[in-house]
Amino acid sequence: MNSLSTFTLLMMDPNGKGGALSSLIPMILIVAVFYFFMIRPQQKKVKEAKKYRDSLEKGSKIVTIGGIHGKIVEIAETTFLIEVEGGSKFRIEKTAVATGAPTEALTPQ
Repeated sequence: MNSLSTFTLLMMDPNGKGGALSSLIPMILIVAVFYFFMIRPQQKKVKEAKKYRDSLEKGSKIVTIGGIHGKIVEIAETTFLIEVEGGSKFRIEKTAVATGAPTEALTPQ
């Protein structure tokens, strides 16, 4: 008996109706599609953002998710102290730093 006929026998029950395996295959495929097209790319994006934020050092120019441009003055465990134009300083959460900001947006004109 070859593997195809064995698979066919597993999918059919003795009454000729679809077996348990045939009803599970669509659910398994749906879970696989969700994982590979939605969950995995999001996890990768989060990991890259954390790596970027951890690589920032004193003097780095950043843009926050709110659009504020500044330069890092001090680094704490979960926050940055940034200096913006005019000498004002803000303490922001590390998660508030936007990733992928265009470098030309960071240079003063």
